[in-house]
Amino acid sequence: MSLYRFARFIVALILFPLYRITIIGKENIPIKGPVIICSNHISNLDPPVVGITSPRDIYFMAKGELFEKPFLGKLLIGIRAFPVKRGLADRNALRKGLGILKKGDALGLFPEGTRSKTGKLGKPLAGVGFFALRSEAAIIPCAIIGPYKVFKKTKVIYGKPMDMEQYRATKPSPQEMADAIMQEIKLLQEIHQK
Repeated sequence: MSLYRFARFIVALILFPLYRITIIGKENIPIKGPVIICSNHISNLDPPVVGITSPRDIYFMAKGELFEKPFLGKLLIGIRAFPVKRGLADRNALRKGLGILKKGDALGLFPEGTRSKTGKLGKPLAGVGFFALRSEAAIIPCAIIGPYKVFKKTKVIYGKPMDMEQYRATKPSPQEMADAIMQEIKLLQEIHQK
C-alpha cells in the first residue's frame, strides 16, 4: 500500500465520524482521464477531506514554505503534494500541474489560493483558469459546507463536469474562466446550504 493510500485510510477513519462527513455527487467525478477538482477553501482540513471523499487519488498544490521543513516536505511529497510559490506566476508549479493532467491524473485546486476566514467565497486566482483552458481535463466544481465542528454535519458536494467546449468557444481569459468556476461552486453552495 502506498503512503498516499495508507494516509487516506487513516485520515478517513478519523475525519468521517468526527465531522459526520456526507458526500453528494461523487459519481460526477470521471473514474478515468484528467480531472481538476476545484473546491472552496474554508479550513486546513479541506485538502484531506477532498482527498478522502474523492474516488480518485489527487495531487494537490501546497505552499512552498511547507516543503522547507525536512520531515514535512518528504511527507507532503509522499502524499502527492507539490510546491507552489504563492503570489508569483510559478512556472514550475504550472508545468508540474499540466504534466499531472497530461498523464490522465487528478489535480485538486483551491481557486481562492488561500483560506476564507469568513466562509464566504473569495476572488479566484487566474491559475485555475489557466489549467482549465490549457488542458483537456474535466472540471469538477466542489463545495465544502461546514464549518468543521466536532459531531456536526459537514457536506462535500461534487458538481457535474463543466461544459468546457461552451467556454472555449468564447475564448475566455484565464481570469474569466476562474470566475466561471467559482460561480459553479457558489451555485452548489446555494443549492445545498439548507
